[in-house]
Amino acid sequence: MLRFTLLKAYYMVIKTALIVLFSAAILIPSGKIFSQCQSPQKGTQKDLTLFDTKIGHIISEMSLEEKIYMLHGNGLFSSAGIKRLGIPEMKYTDGPFGIREEMEKNSWNSMKLTTDSATFFPTGSALAATWNTDLAYLLGTALGEEARTRGKDILLGPAVNITRIPTGGRTFEYMSEDPLLNARLAVGYIKGVQDRGVAACVKHFALNNQETNRVRVNVIVDERTMREIYLSAFEAAVKEANVFAVMAAYNKIGGSWCSENENLLNQILKKEWGFKGLVVSDWGGTHSSVKSAQGGLDVEMGSSGNAFMGQALLDSVKAGIVAIGVINEKVRRILRVRFSVEPVSESKPAGIVATPEHGEIAYRVASQSIVLLKNTDHLLPVDLNKVRKIAVIGDNAIHKMASGGFGAGVKTRYEITPLEGLKNKIGDRASIKFVQGYKPSFSQNQQLGGRRMLNKQIDSTLLKEAVELARKSDIVFIFAGTNREYETESTDRSDLKLPYGQDELISAVAAVNPRTVVVLVAASPLDLNNALNCSSAMLMSWFNGSEGGNAIADVLLGNVNPSGKLPFTFPASLADSPAFSLGTFPGDNNVEYKEGSLVGYRWFDTKKVKPLFPFGFGISYTEFSYNGLKTDKIKYSSDEIINISMELKNTGKRDGDEVVQLYVHRLNSQVEWPEKELKGFIRVSLKAGESKSVTMTLPISQLRYWDTKIHDWRLEGGAIQIMIGSSSSDIRVVKSIDI
Repeated sequence: MLRFTLLKAYYMVIKTALIVLFSAAILIPSGKIFSQCQSPQKGTQKDLTLFDTKIGHIISEMSLEEKIYMLHGNGLFSSAGIKRLGIPEMKYTDGPFGIREEMEKNSWNSMKLTTDSATFFPTGSALAATWNTDLAYLLGTALGEEARTRGKDILLGPAVNITRIPTGGRTFEYMSEDPLLNARLAVGYIKGVQDRGVAACVKHFALNNQETNRVRVNVIVDERTMREIYLSAFEAAVKEANVFAVMAAYNKIGGSWCSENENLLNQILKKEWGFKGLVVSDWGGTHSSVKSAQGGLDVEMGSSGNAFMGQALLDSVKAGIVAIGVINEKVRRILRVRFSVEPVSESKPAGIVATPEHGEIAYRVASQSIVLLKNTDHLLPVDLNKVRKIAVIGDNAIHKMASGGFGAGVKTRYEITPLEGLKNKIGDRASIKFVQGYKPSFSQNQQLGGRRMLNKQIDSTLLKEAVELARKSDIVFIFAGTNREYETESTDRSDLKLPYGQDELISAVAAVNPRTVVVLVAASPLDLNNALNCSSAMLMSWFNGSEGGNAIADVLLGNVNPSGKLPFTFPASLADSPAFSLGTFPGDNNVEYKEGSLVGYRWFDTKKVKPLFPFGFGISYTEFSYNGLKTDKIKYSSDEIINISMELKNTGKRDGDEVVQLYVHRLNSQVEWPEKELKGFIRVSLKAGESKSVTMTLPISQLRYWDTKIHDWRLEGGAIQIMIGSSSSDIRVVKSIDI
């Protein structure tokens, strides 16, 4: 009996000691908890549930007030931690193409620092025009490094909404009209950011495809279209890239705000896709306390005054309206991200910013994104042995694009304009003279409530100067297009026309000098009918970042062979685009996606409408031939992978890159399909005269469709055509197989 009593006493001593040790390691002393939860090693796909056991103990020690405190912003770009437990606050930053300057804690006013510069990277449509997933990853790593240098935990990007309308104000920030292209680039981008120890936040979830009425419009879309087109990139971000955060969009879907949409956030995102991270609202995009809490929102940002997920939510929990388990789950998701992203000490910033290496990444994206649209009689590249006098015309030759308009911008350390790039690359080998040509300007229309209106009239004095300079020059570069004031968040363009009287300028200049090259600095489709007819050569150069000027100069001079491909269709007329053809844009309180899955090239191909430039289009200073398309079998079952090969040859005299595009066409299908769909792509580099065997794979599972009867994916058997080409309208080789 004595032995048993002694053993029991020893047991209690040991048990007590273990409890004390366990508590010390997990629960307490201010500042100790977080240090015990080290982030997984960088460069690996982090498991967000790694710390769930410790997080469970932390939650049990928190008061209800502390939990609620973490569910909304404690500043414009931060949400609260718990100082008592040593949990730092979460710091957010725009944006998709560069780290935003520092703002005052509770306002949109700049802090006017001299230490918050960053690299201006090419915007979303420029990245998409590279069709290069490796570059998307590199861009992500650079953004992640600069975010950490500036002490940020969550980068608000990438933005992956589909380009449904060609006039969209945020097309520059988004990527393309195709879900596969968006998905592949988003996965690379997210992995790059998170491999550098920063959480990526994919946005805007979901169907935020117009700026007009975005804060109130209700999207009506069928389930199949939503799944196949508009949710695809988000699903890949969650399942393949393990993205840490998702931002809910402003709009409604099916009558429910995205920030409180039970089906979107709880059922699809968290339950079906298995998302373990946090859902944050767009700034000011929250509309309720109870519905938002129960509908799947975890963090409310951007509210002025009392937050919906602040005192009102606390009162709802105390009244038994919202279960404490709902709150605990939100805190758990926030802490998963917090423990997976090591905070940066404010007194000792980590990493590097705006380095030559980051500039090189910006340059690589810019140079691979530039699309050659026309090149009559091989006017380009410019031969400086024959060209002595170069006229550079147009405000976009000197206009900087890092900021402007409404929305996120970058206080960039530097930005090379096209004129500066040409001077850098040409030096004294030719004379370069510049005139502005047109002046970008807006006015306030008092009769329309002070609405900002575009001034469309050309300045006659500037026009005369441009014509005189063009007449005396060997070659003319007109830098036309748009700018960040014209393409801007919160406003969609009213049409596709070149602004500021540019068509008149191009016509007048080309009339006196047929050796006119139009370089478009813009981020979305434009009406180029007049410019195309007038010019001898034309390029699309995008909002191309800090190194954009050097990149376009290298392409014009032949130091770089253009290899970009259009990430969206350029219609011959705005009325040809599906939403405009069907009269479903802009809608008012409701917008119905009547075109279904026929977005972009799917519509133009299926309806036999010829665009000005098709999706995937882009020519080169060399030529490529496609031959010998093969598949490893002619019949496949549902769990197999199609192995595809073909021979690609550079038949020209210059080294170059070609983006090989794989499309699928269904034969004799009983299910409604577009004429063709992109199912793969690969960028291939070839020396002049070189041939390569190009291999691609296509899992049969990627050929499924969303069956609205069973609410799940289903595979339709039958014959399909594998179609490989240089654009959606330029198919070079075809092979039929059976599923």
